Formats: sequence, structure tokens, C-alpha cells
Amino acid sequence: MAGEQLGVLNALDVAKTQWYHFTAIIIAGMGFFTDAYDLFCISLVTKLLGRIYYHVDGAEKPGTLPPNVSAAVNGVAFCGTLAGQLFFGWLGDKMGRKKVYGMTLMLMVICSVASGLSFGHSANGVMATLCFFRFWLGFGIGGDYPLSATIMSEYANKKTRGAFIAAVFAMQGFGILAGGMFALIISSAFMARFDAPAYEVNAVASTVPQADYVWRIILMVGALPAALTYYWRMKMPETARYTALVAKNAKQAASDMSKVLQVDLEAEEQKVQKMSEATTNSFGLFTKAFLRRHGLHLLGTTTTWFLLDIAFYSQNLFQKDIFSAIGWIPAAKTMNAIQEVFKIARAQTLIALFSTVPGYWFTVLLIDRIGRFAIQLMGFFFMTVFMFALAIPYDHWTHKDNRIGFVIMYSLTFFFANFGPNATTFVVPAEIFPARLRSTCHGISAASGKLGAMVGAFGFLYLAQNQDKTKTDAGYPAGIGVRNSLIVLGVVNFLGMLFTFLVPESKGKSLEEMSGENEDADAEEDQPAAHNNRTVPV
Repeated sequence: MAGEQLGVLNALDVAKTQWYHFTAIIIAGMGFFTDAYDLFCISLVTKLLGRIYYHVDGAEKPGTLPPNVSAAVNGVAFCGTLAGQLFFGWLGDKMGRKKVYGMTLMLMVICSVASGLSFGHSANGVMATLCFFRFWLGFGIGGDYPLSATIMSEYANKKTRGAFIAAVFAMQGFGILAGGMFALIISSAFMARFDAPAYEVNAVASTVPQADYVWRIILMVGALPAALTYYWRMKMPETARYTALVAKNAKQAASDMSKVLQVDLEAEEQKVQKMSEATTNSFGLFTKAFLRRHGLHLLGTTTTWFLLDIAFYSQNLFQKDIFSAIGWIPAAKTMNAIQEVFKIARAQTLIALFSTVPGYWFTVLLIDRIGRFAIQLMGFFFMTVFMFALAIPYDHWTHKDNRIGFVIMYSLTFFFANFGPNATTFVVPAEIFPARLRSTCHGISAASGKLGAMVGAFGFLYLAQNQDKTKTDAGYPAGIGVRNSLIVLGVVNFLGMLFTFLVPESKGKSLEEMSGENEDADAEEDQPAAHNNRTVPV
């Protein structure tokens, strides 16, 4: 019962892949690159912060962040991101994608620099300032999620839209990689210049005063890619779908896209007028019509993203144990402070290079061939299988000889997260909702994911503690143990697989077809389909 598609949107749908698609990927993707760098670089320096600010004279092990400080430093950016996704998602539908995009970028630049300049008289003072700026950095990052996805989906053509949105998301892998590589360069340079003994040789001298610059430089460099992209972002015209379907300005949409596509497009003002009067195109988010049409879709996108992120962010739990187990990171007391940063960065870079990045690009290559649904279902399925395979014979994996097997299984779990739901949960919400609610709904889905990330990162930090109170990490209560935590994660992934069935397949369909925006007003009244047999002007 579809009515007429606007000429300007049709032109975008059928456009051949060309240069502007790649500039859009890079402009939207650089924001995401920065997001990943900023969010993940904190894990490279938390050990160093512990040594600098929480050193205890005479202790046999180097200082570490107390549990509550550690949770705050690592988690405050997540809280900011969640708030930013909801706020900027809503604002992107109200003010337009382009305007809001520039705001989120400036916020990220300012807060990256400011978090590196966190000063205070006491250790807790420095940490409090750092947390304050990390919160607002997260707030800006949160805005990037719904906006980059929406901009890319609205610029893309039908045939390769999935790959383009997934490519924007895949820049996250490069951001994590860049964080690790930059930390390697900085720590090597400082090690070469300021030699220091290991902690067990001389505890005080193992942390040179200059080490305080290392974490600050690593955090501040996050401002660079964002600042570089700002100019290009501001030159990019507003998406035609926003201009035509939300701002109702057919003339502007046609002239913007004529420049981008380098073809002449006519402004179809009557058609825009007629589409906006259709009852199908006026319902808001909190209406029965939305609930009837997209209620289950929104439930599907929010639950799958929530469940995926519980599993995805719980990896931080095992990461340090795994790295220590395979000897990538020696015992803390055998290294000096900057050496430790080097070793942690090396481990993160290797994981990113061999497990994280390839998974993303598998999605980019295959998403428009096998579809979103198949990739998401398969990803959750294999994550479930590998989590149970790690959990059930857990004692077997803890023996020294079997450690490499454990690492391979573990890497495969995250390969299938990235070649699976981690990418598709980002792509789908940008495709299935109407233009006037698209960025809001993507923001809601992403925020639900961040809620899952908090459960994964912090809930499991406490859950995975040893059941025996005497064997837990300093300051933590007893938990259910790593094996049981892995079983819980297996169940979480299985639930993700079930909820995937609520999400529709959007492969090869236009955005308006998915959201029902080009259905006629008379189709709404269920009149005979004869009304819709008009010829569509080319």
C-alpha cells in the first residue's frame, strides 16, 4: 500500500556508491573513532593512577585505586553517555542532525582536554575533577551514537546502507587500536628518557614524577580527531530526510541533495505537504499509533542492545586475569609504573588487532548480503556457546597448560560479538523508525545498551569475586565466582537470541518503506488499493 516516494529521497536510495558516501562515513566515523578512544583509554591508565595517587609506603604491592574510586573513574563516562544518548537523540529530531552534531563534537574536544588537566590538592581531589570532566565527555559521546547512525542511514543508498552504518561503527575498533598504539608510543618515549627500577627493587623510585604527564597526555590526545573533524562536519548539509520529512522544506532538501548528488532534483512541495498531512506521519513517541506500529520494534532494539552490552562490557573483568595468565602482563611489583602502562597497552592493542577489528569488518562485508537478522542471531548463538564452553569446564581452563585454549575461546566470543549483535544493534535502530523519531529511538536503544554496559562492567565486578570472603580483591565483598558469572553471561546471550526475533529485517528496503512514511493518507483508511495505482514521477 505504499504511496509515492519523494524524488529526492528516491535519488538517494538508488544512488550508486560514490565519493560523498565515503566522506559521510569518515565524518560520522571519526566521531565514533574519538568516542572509542576516549571511552577505552581510561582502562590503560587506571593502574598508573593507582600507583601515583594511592601509593602506600612499605606495601609489598604497588598502590591501586580503591574499589569505589575505580568504579567512579571507569563508570562515570558511561553515566554521561547514557544521559547524552537520550538528550541529544531527542534534540537531533527537534533541531536537526547537523546542528546537534557540531555541539556534541565541541563538548568532546573541551572535556578531553579538561580531563587531562585535572588538578587537586589531594588524591581524591584529582579523581573528583577527573570524574567531573569524564562525565561531560561521556555526555558528548552519547550524542554521537544516535546522530552518527542517523546521518549515515539517511545519506546512504538502499543497497549498501547496512555496510555504511556498520563501517561508521567499525571505526570504534580503530579508536580502541589507536588508544593502545598511542599509549605504547608515549610510554616507550618516557621509559627511554626516565629510567626507573622495578617496584620491588625501590618502591618510591619506581614511579618517576614525570609519570603524571603520561596519563594526562593519553587522555588529552582524544581531543585531536574530534577537533579535526569539526570543520568537515559543519560543511556537510543537513540530511534530506530531516529537511523534507521533519522540517518540511522540500526546496532546501532538493537544493542540498542536488549539490551532493550532482544531479538536478525538483522540489516537490505539494508532495511533502501531502505526506505531512497523512495521519501516518503525525503520531508522536508516546501515542497508541506508535505503540501499535513500532512498540515491539523498540522493545526488540532496546532489549537486544541491553543484553549484548552486559556480555560485551563484562570482558573487562576477565581481561586483566587473562593477560596475567598468559604472561602478557607480569606481576605488578616486577615492573615500574610506566613499564606497566606499556604492557597493558600492548595487550589491548593485540586484542584489538586480532579479535575486535576483524569482527567489525566481517559485518561490514556481509551485512547487506546475509542481512541484519541472520548476523545478530548467529552472533548471539555463538556467544552463548562459547560462554558455556568456558564456564562448564572452567577448572580445566585454569590449569597452566590450557591457558592458550582459554584465550582463543575468549577471543572468539568477542569476534562473534563484533561480527554479530555489537554491530547490528547499532545499525537497525537507525533504519526502522520514522524520520521524526529516528534519532530519539536510536538514542533510547543506545541508552538501554549503556545501562547493560554498567551492569556488565560493575555488577559483574562484584559478582565474579571469589565465594570465599578471604580470597576476594581488596575491598570487595564475596561474589558468586568467575565460573557462575560465565554461566549467567551464557544465559544473557541466550535471551539476546530470543529477543532478536522482535526486530524486523531492513536489508534492501528504503527507510520510508520500513517506517511506513510514504503510505498514503487514503491507504490509512483502508480504501481499495485502486487509489494507489498512480504512476510515480521519475
